[in-house]
Amino acid sequence: MRKPSRRARAALSLMAAAVLGVAGCDTGGRSAPAPEGTKARAARPAPVWNRSPGSIAAVGDSITRGFDACTVLSDCPEVSWATGSDAQVDSLAVRLLGAAGAAEHSWNYAVTGARMADLPGQMERAAARDPELVTVMVGANDACRSSARAMTSVAGFRADFEEALRTLREASPKTQVYVASVPNLKRLWSEGRANPLGKEVWKLGICPSMLSAADDLTSAATLRRDRVQQRVVEYNKVLKEVCAKDSRCRFDNNAVYDYRFGTGQLSHWDWFHPSRDGQARLAAIAYRTVTAANPVA
Repeated sequence: MRKPSRRARAALSLMAAAVLGVAGCDTGGRSAPAPEGTKARAARPAPVWNRSPGSIAAVGDSITRGFDACTVLSDCPEVSWATGSDAQVDSLAVRLLGAAGAAEHSWNYAVTGARMADLPGQMERAAARDPELVTVMVGANDACRSSARAMTSVAGFRADFEEALRTLREASPKTQVYVASVPNLKRLWSEGRANPLGKEVWKLGICPSMLSAADDLTSAATLRRDRVQQRVVEYNKVLKEVCAKDSRCRFDNNAVYDYRFGTGQLSHWDWFHPSRDGQARLAAIAYRTVTAANPVA
Protein backbone atom coordinates (compact mmCIF):
# COMPACT_ATOMS: atom_id res chain seq x y z
CA MET A 1 0.00 0.00 0.00
CA ARG A 2 1.33 3.43 -0.96
CA LYS A 3 2.28 5.81 1.80
CA PRO A 4 -0.36 8.61 2.11
CA SER A 5 0.65 12.01 0.83
CA ARG A 6 1.48 14.81 3.25
CA ARG A 7 -1.89 16.46 2.53
CA ALA A 8 -3.72 13.19 3.19
CA ARG A 9 -1.86 12.63 6.45
CA ALA A 10 -2.82 16.13 7.65
CA ALA A 11 -6.48 15.50 6.78
CA LEU A 12 -6.42 12.19 8.68
CA SER A 13 -4.93 13.90 11.73
CA LEU A 14 -7.70 16.51 11.76
CA MET A 15 -10.35 13.82 11.45
CA ALA A 16 -8.83 11.83 14.31
CA ALA A 17 -8.76 14.89 16.54
CA ALA A 18 -12.40 15.61 15.77
CA VAL A 19 -13.43 12.03 16.54
CA LEU A 20 -11.53 12.05 19.82
CA GLY A 21 -13.10 15.38 20.73
CA VAL A 22 -16.59 14.01 20.18
CA ALA A 23 -15.78 10.86 22.12
CA GLY A 24 -14.59 12.92 25.06
CA CYS A 25 -17.75 15.06 25.34
CA ASP A 26 -21.33 14.22 26.15
CA THR A 27 -24.34 15.92 24.57
CA GLY A 28 -24.30 18.52 27.32
CA GLY A 29 -20.83 19.64 26.44
CA ARG A 30 -19.32 18.24 29.67
CA SER A 31 -16.29 16.04 29.77
CA ALA A 32 -17.20 12.39 29.78
CA PRO A 33 -16.08 10.36 32.77
CA ALA A 34 -12.47 9.29 32.58
CA PRO A 35 -11.91 5.57 32.07
CA GLU A 36 -11.93 3.55 35.22
CA GLY A 37 -8.54 3.53 36.87
CA THR A 38 -7.62 7.02 35.69
CA LYS A 39 -9.78 8.98 38.15
CA ALA A 40 -8.05 11.00 40.82
CA ARG A 41 -8.02 9.12 44.08
CA ALA A 42 -10.94 10.22 46.27
CA ALA A 43 -10.12 12.00 49.51
CA ARG A 44 -9.95 9.68 52.48
CA PRO A 45 -12.94 9.88 54.82
CA ALA A 46 -12.34 11.23 58.29
CA PRO A 47 -11.55 8.57 60.90
CA VAL A 48 -14.69 7.01 62.34
CA TRP A 49 -15.39 8.11 65.90
CA ASN A 50 -15.72 5.16 68.24
CA ARG A 51 -18.90 5.76 70.23
CA SER A 52 -18.14 2.88 72.60
CA PRO A 53 -14.54 3.32 73.80
CA GLY A 54 -13.25 0.51 75.96
CA SER A 55 -11.10 2.52 78.37
CA ILE A 56 -11.10 6.09 79.73
CA ALA A 57 -8.57 8.39 81.36
CA ALA A 58 -9.63 11.72 82.85
CA VAL A 59 -7.52 14.85 83.16
CA GLY A 60 -8.39 18.27 84.53
CA ASP A 61 -9.02 20.04 87.81
CA SER A 62 -11.04 19.78 91.03
CA ILE A 63 -14.35 19.33 89.23
CA THR A 64 -13.18 16.02 87.80
CA ARG A 65 -11.84 15.07 91.26
CA GLY A 66 -15.29 15.57 92.82
CA PHE A 67 -13.90 18.15 95.23
CA ASP A 68 -16.32 19.22 98.00
CA ALA A 69 -19.06 16.95 96.69
CA CYS A 70 -18.91 14.56 99.66
CA THR A 71 -17.08 16.27 102.52
CA VAL A 72 -15.62 19.71 103.03
CA LEU A 73 -12.26 20.54 101.46
CA SER A 74 -11.73 17.01 100.18
CA ASP A 75 -11.54 15.24 96.86
CA CYS A 76 -14.24 12.64 96.28
CA PRO A 77 -13.26 10.87 93.04
CA GLU A 78 -15.97 8.25 93.48
CA VAL A 79 -18.52 10.89 92.44
CA SER A 80 -16.47 12.22 89.50
CA TRP A 81 -18.58 12.80 86.39
CA ALA A 82 -15.83 11.18 84.32
CA THR A 83 -14.68 8.07 86.17
CA GLY A 84 -16.63 7.82 89.42
CA SER A 85 -18.38 4.74 90.74
CA ASP A 86 -21.28 6.43 92.59
CA ALA A 87 -24.62 5.11 91.31
CA GLN A 88 -26.32 8.48 91.78
CA VAL A 89 -23.84 10.14 89.43
CA ASP A 90 -23.72 7.36 86.83
CA SER A 91 -20.39 8.59 85.50
CA LEU A 92 -19.33 8.58 81.87
CA ALA A 93 -17.11 5.58 82.54
CA VAL A 94 -19.95 3.59 84.11
CA ARG A 95 -22.35 4.53 81.30
CA LEU A 96 -19.87 3.38 78.66
CA LEU A 97 -18.10 0.45 80.36
CA GLY A 98 -20.47 -0.74 83.07
CA ALA A 99 -19.55 -0.67 86.75
CA ALA A 100 -17.06 -3.54 86.55
CA GLY A 101 -15.46 -2.23 83.37
CA ALA A 102 -15.15 1.27 84.81
CA ALA A 103 -13.39 -0.08 87.89
CA GLU A 104 -10.78 -1.84 85.77
CA HIS A 105 -10.44 0.40 82.72
CA SER A 106 -10.80 4.01 83.85
CA TRP A 107 -8.24 6.27 85.52
CA ASN A 108 -8.46 9.75 87.02
CA TYR A 109 -5.36 11.94 86.64
CA ALA A 110 -7.07 15.27 87.35
CA VAL A 111 -5.60 17.39 90.15
CA THR A 112 -7.44 19.85 92.36
CA GLY A 113 -6.25 23.37 91.64
CA ALA A 114 -4.86 22.51 88.20
CA ARG A 115 -4.76 25.05 85.41
CA MET A 116 -4.23 24.60 81.69
CA ALA A 117 -0.46 24.84 82.19
CA ASP A 118 -0.66 21.59 84.19
CA LEU A 119 -2.49 19.68 81.46
CA PRO A 120 0.54 18.50 79.41
CA GLY A 121 1.92 16.69 82.45
CA GLN A 122 -1.43 15.10 83.23
CA MET A 123 -1.83 14.11 79.60
CA GLU A 124 1.54 12.40 79.63
CA ARG A 125 0.46 10.25 82.57
CA ALA A 126 -2.88 9.49 80.94
CA ALA A 127 -1.25 8.57 77.63
CA ALA A 128 0.89 5.96 79.38
CA ARG A 129 -2.31 3.94 79.82
CA ASP A 130 -3.01 4.14 76.08
CA PRO A 131 -6.71 4.77 76.75
CA GLU A 132 -9.29 4.76 73.97
CA LEU A 133 -10.75 8.03 75.32
CA VAL A 134 -9.38 10.92 77.36
CA THR A 135 -11.76 13.40 78.97
CA VAL A 136 -10.64 17.00 79.49
CA MET A 137 -12.24 19.56 81.79
CA VAL A 138 -9.97 22.44 82.74
CA GLY A 139 -9.94 26.23 82.60
CA ALA A 140 -12.01 27.44 85.54
CA ASN A 141 -8.88 27.95 87.64
CA ASP A 142 -7.29 29.97 84.84
CA ALA A 143 -10.12 32.48 85.21
CA CYS A 144 -10.56 32.12 88.98
CA ARG A 145 -7.50 34.06 90.07
CA SER A 146 -6.76 36.61 92.76
CA SER A 147 -7.85 39.34 90.35
CA ALA A 148 -9.02 39.71 86.78
CA ARG A 149 -5.55 40.96 85.91
CA ALA A 150 -4.00 37.68 87.09
CA MET A 151 -6.03 35.45 84.76
CA THR A 152 -4.17 33.22 82.31
CA SER A 153 -3.75 34.95 78.97
CA VAL A 154 -5.68 33.57 76.02
CA ALA A 155 -2.44 33.01 74.11
CA GLY A 156 -0.92 31.09 77.01
CA PHE A 157 -4.09 29.04 77.43
CA ARG A 158 -3.97 28.12 73.73
CA ALA A 159 -0.29 27.22 73.75
CA ASP A 160 -0.67 24.93 76.77
CA PHE A 161 -3.72 23.18 75.34
CA GLU A 162 -1.95 22.60 72.03
CA GLU A 163 1.04 21.21 73.90
CA ALA A 164 -1.21 18.86 75.87
CA LEU A 165 -2.75 17.44 72.70
CA ARG A 166 0.68 17.07 71.08
CA THR A 167 1.85 15.19 74.15
CA LEU A 168 -1.06 12.79 73.82
CA ARG A 169 -0.65 12.34 70.07
CA GLU A 170 3.05 11.56 70.32
CA ALA A 171 2.37 8.75 72.77
CA SER A 172 -1.09 7.58 71.74
CA PRO A 173 -2.05 8.71 68.21
CA LYS A 174 -5.46 7.00 68.09
CA THR A 175 -6.82 8.01 71.48
CA GLN A 176 -10.04 10.01 71.24
CA VAL A 177 -10.52 13.19 73.25
CA TYR A 178 -13.69 14.64 74.78
CA VAL A 179 -13.30 18.30 75.75
CA ALA A 180 -15.80 19.93 78.11
CA SER A 181 -16.31 23.68 77.98
CA VAL A 182 -15.39 25.90 80.93
CA PRO A 183 -18.47 26.49 83.14
CA ASN A 184 -20.31 29.80 83.21
CA LEU A 185 -18.74 31.55 86.20
CA LYS A 186 -21.02 34.56 86.05
CA ARG A 187 -24.06 32.33 86.37
CA LEU A 188 -22.34 30.75 89.37
CA TRP A 189 -22.12 34.22 90.96
CA SER A 190 -25.74 35.11 90.16
CA GLU A 191 -27.10 31.81 91.49
CA GLY A 192 -24.91 31.45 94.56
CA ARG A 193 -25.12 35.02 95.80
CA ALA A 194 -28.76 34.44 96.76
CA ASN A 195 -27.54 32.18 99.58
CA PRO A 196 -26.13 34.04 102.63
CA LEU A 197 -24.01 31.05 103.67
CA GLY A 198 -22.56 30.75 100.19
CA LYS A 199 -21.46 34.38 100.19
CA GLU A 200 -19.75 33.92 103.55
CA VAL A 201 -17.85 30.91 102.23
CA TRP A 202 -16.80 32.81 99.13
CA LYS A 203 -15.13 35.38 101.38
CA LEU A 204 -12.58 32.72 102.28
CA GLY A 205 -11.06 33.26 98.84
CA ILE A 206 -13.03 31.13 96.39
CA CYS A 207 -12.65 32.45 92.84
CA PRO A 208 -12.07 36.06 93.96
CA SER A 209 -11.81 37.42 90.41
CA MET A 210 -15.52 36.63 89.99
CA LEU A 211 -16.97 36.02 93.46
CA SER A 212 -15.35 38.57 95.77
CA ALA A 213 -17.67 41.28 97.12
CA ALA A 214 -20.63 39.33 95.78
CA ASP A 215 -23.15 42.06 96.64
CA ASP A 216 -21.13 44.87 95.10
CA LEU A 217 -23.08 46.06 92.06
CA THR A 218 -21.01 49.14 91.30
CA SER A 219 -19.79 49.72 87.77
CA ALA A 220 -16.25 48.70 88.74
CA ALA A 221 -17.40 45.37 90.18
CA THR A 222 -19.65 44.74 87.19
CA LEU A 223 -16.78 45.47 84.81
CA ARG A 224 -14.53 43.06 86.72
CA ARG A 225 -17.05 40.25 86.48
CA ASP A 226 -17.65 40.97 82.81
CA ARG A 227 -13.91 40.74 82.14
CA VAL A 228 -13.77 37.35 83.81
CA GLN A 229 -16.80 36.15 81.90
CA GLN A 230 -15.34 37.34 78.60
CA ARG A 231 -12.14 35.48 79.34
CA VAL A 232 -14.11 32.27 79.91
CA VAL A 233 -15.83 32.81 76.54
CA GLU A 234 -12.41 33.24 74.93
CA TYR A 235 -11.08 30.10 76.62
CA ASN A 236 -13.99 28.11 75.23
CA LYS A 237 -13.31 29.48 71.77
CA VAL A 238 -9.73 28.23 72.08
CA LEU A 239 -10.91 24.78 73.17
CA LYS A 240 -13.25 24.59 70.19
CA GLU A 241 -10.69 25.79 67.64
CA VAL A 242 -7.81 23.61 68.81
CA CYS A 243 -10.02 20.54 69.16
CA ALA A 244 -11.42 21.07 65.64
CA LYS A 245 -7.92 20.61 64.20
CA ASP A 246 -7.73 17.08 65.62
CA SER A 247 -9.93 14.54 63.83
CA ARG A 248 -10.17 12.45 67.01
CA CYS A 249 -11.26 15.28 69.29
CA ARG A 250 -14.82 16.33 70.20
CA PHE A 251 -15.71 19.57 71.95
CA ASP A 252 -19.07 19.76 73.73
CA ASN A 253 -19.95 22.91 71.75
CA ASN A 254 -20.39 24.87 75.00
CA ALA A 255 -22.94 22.45 76.46
CA VAL A 256 -21.41 22.71 79.95
CA TYR A 257 -21.09 26.49 79.66
CA ASP A 258 -24.70 26.84 78.48
CA TYR A 259 -26.18 24.50 81.09
CA ARG A 260 -28.55 26.49 83.31
CA PHE A 261 -27.59 25.02 86.67
CA GLY A 262 -29.09 26.11 89.97
CA THR A 263 -28.05 25.81 93.59
CA GLY A 264 -29.12 22.17 93.59
CA GLN A 265 -26.18 21.42 91.33
CA LEU A 266 -23.69 23.22 93.62
CA SER A 267 -21.81 21.85 96.60
CA HIS A 268 -23.33 23.09 99.84
CA TRP A 269 -19.86 23.12 101.31
CA ASP A 270 -18.55 25.90 99.07
CA TRP A 271 -21.34 26.88 96.62
CA PHE A 272 -18.83 26.64 93.83
CA HIS A 273 -18.01 23.04 92.91
CA PRO A 274 -20.64 20.64 91.57
CA SER A 275 -22.69 18.60 94.00
CA ARG A 276 -23.47 14.95 93.29
CA ASP A 277 -26.39 16.14 91.21
CA GLY A 278 -24.17 18.59 89.37
CA GLN A 279 -21.66 15.81 88.66
CA ALA A 280 -24.48 13.67 87.26
CA ARG A 281 -25.47 16.49 84.88
CA LEU A 282 -21.88 16.77 83.65
CA ALA A 283 -21.78 13.00 83.09
CA ALA A 284 -24.97 13.18 81.03
CA ILE A 285 -23.60 15.98 78.84
CA ALA A 286 -20.38 14.07 78.24
CA TYR A 287 -22.21 10.85 77.41
CA ARG A 288 -24.42 12.61 74.84
CA THR A 289 -21.38 14.13 73.15
CA VAL A 290 -19.27 10.97 73.11
CA THR A 291 -22.06 8.71 71.86
CA ALA A 292 -23.56 11.09 69.29
CA ALA A 293 -23.50 9.79 65.73
CA ASN A 294 -21.96 13.09 64.60
CA PRO A 295 -20.04 15.83 66.43
CA VAL A 296 -22.27 18.38 68.12
CA ALA A 297 -22.66 21.27 65.68
